[in-house]
Amino acid sequence: MEYVSRVPRPPLDGLIDDLYYLAGEPPYARLTLPPMPSALLIVNLGAPFRIRGGTDIGTAEYVDGCVVTMPTRALEFGYPPGTRSVGVHFKPWGLAPFLPMPAAELCDRPVTVEQVWGCRTIAELRDRLATAAGPHEMLTLLEDALMRRLRETAGLGLVRHAGNAIAGAVGAVAIGDLSVAAGVSSTHLAQRFKELVGVTPKRFARTYRFAATVFAIDPAGPVDWAGLAGRAGYFDQAHFGHEFRAFTGLTPTRYVEVRRRFLREHPGHALDGWPLPAD
Repeated sequence: MEYVSRVPRPPLDGLIDDLYYLAGEPPYARLTLPPMPSALLIVNLGAPFRIRGGTDIGTAEYVDGCVVTMPTRALEFGYPPGTRSVGVHFKPWGLAPFLPMPAAELCDRPVTVEQVWGCRTIAELRDRLATAAGPHEMLTLLEDALMRRLRETAGLGLVRHAGNAIAGAVGAVAIGDLSVAAGVSSTHLAQRFKELVGVTPKRFARTYRFAATVFAIDPAGPVDWAGLAGRAGYFDQAHFGHEFRAFTGLTPTRYVEVRRRFLREHPGHALDGWPLPAD
């Protein structure tokens, strides 16, 4: 599978972690993506793919692509053979300047790119991407499209500053202290986060702590679960286990088993690190 990635030019680099191109055979027909502190935009250039957003939400098919604000639960992606797409990994607040609606309206409910940018815009972009000379030209086209759609967004500076503080503390920060430091009420800060990120600052911090803890796990060796939970600031190992199931649907030990399966069956794969086999 081919994966090409790059950081965009300013000012997009303050909103986006990277732009990417992905093509080839997926390692598994279905992949589970646990929640992480980021948002996602995919412009699809191949056969339709599917997303299942939880046990209470049915599977939906996406032809043109999708937009996903910061999720609070695992999403299941169903990929066709020979998938091909370009996409954007946004910082948690980075999608807001490109949305015509509050991010909270899309929380855990992926929508098509057409619903966000309009049928004509996305059709023209997909046509240009499909005839591009290669991945690097495709990423330049996507970057230019984002620059054209970038708009001023009220409250973005406040949310970005608070979000960076939460990230710097790996989620271990008192939200009340952030609002005091910013000179706003906790209610105002929470409203801005829901509008621009889709979740409250408390939920954002909780997700950041969980993601950082999971990335600290080395699935290739033995895991000291009690030590890991303690270093991450969880009350005890039981609390950590509860968070793990809430975020991934798996127990910690089952998560490691699935990660080891990925490493064993697809060593060095471009997607190894966060998606998990769902089948």
